[in-house]
Amino acid sequence: MGQINNVTEFIFCGLSQNPEVEEVCFMVFSVFYTLILLGNLLIMLTVCLSNLFQSPMYFFLNFLSFTDICYSSVIAPKMIVDLLAQNKRISYVGCMLQLFAGHFFGCTEIFILTVMAYDRYVAICKPLHYMAIMDQGRCCKMLLGTWVGGFLHSIIQVALVVQLPFCGPNEIDHYFCDIHPVLKLACTDTYVVGVVVTANSGTITLVSFVVLLISYSIILVSLRKQSAEGRHKALSTCGSHIAVVIIFFAPCTFMYMRPDTTFSEDKMVAVFYTIITPMLNPLIYTLRNAEVKNVMKKLWGRKVF
Repeated sequence: MGQINNVTEFIFCGLSQNPEVEEVCFMVFSVFYTLILLGNLLIMLTVCLSNLFQSPMYFFLNFLSFTDICYSSVIAPKMIVDLLAQNKRISYVGCMLQLFAGHFFGCTEIFILTVMAYDRYVAICKPLHYMAIMDQGRCCKMLLGTWVGGFLHSIIQVALVVQLPFCGPNEIDHYFCDIHPVLKLACTDTYVVGVVVTANSGTITLVSFVVLLISYSIILVSLRKQSAEGRHKALSTCGSHIAVVIIFFAPCTFMYMRPDTTFSEDKMVAVFYTIITPMLNPLIYTLRNAEVKNVMKKLWGRKVF
């Protein structure tokens, strides 16, 4: 295959071609991104400064917040700046880096959510063995596993794209470098690559989603044996977990569980898992959780309340 790689930069079409809409989006997404940073940093500080870090659930929540900050920072700042820019450019290398980082943190987040579901399953269904099963060593190994999994997933995605020739059009119909819009610009038949990409992203998304649904179903069924108070407490934690899972996975499944095609709705759907979920995670996990709220009051109450 003759490599004709004369594309040195890509140009994003962006969220909208309408300047008024872009200005409104600039304001809205700037606020959203600020909330993502503040909300997730607040959770991380609260978990690290209190003794919550000893508990596996908060150990993982801390890293979920960290991943949320990284994930949205790969996409949001560039998108926000581009909303006011005339030329929305990104270099070829920058595009590949964004593709790698987006898939790395996105996939890591999927695995962390899956591990958090397992943690809730053990806590609710095997409470007596909980501390033995979820000891510090095992939690660290599971966390390492989520990062290794994310790395393997994204290195495969980028390796598939890097070997494609880009010689002609360089306009990406999106506001960040995602796999399907970039594949459309390659000057060669990308059918096989498209199938592998879908198999890679799609399998991870679907398998994790199914595992999550099964774990939460088992948890909800097992709650019938619990006391009313235990049931209420477990439902409030699991309810929030399930909400996050649905908001994150529904758009992900729509985006990656299909062959190499792009739809006009893709940009709006992508806003959900790149901006909305990282913003809602801190709200959902803390506001529905009495323990975190109490710790926050104790920690920050002296300073704030």
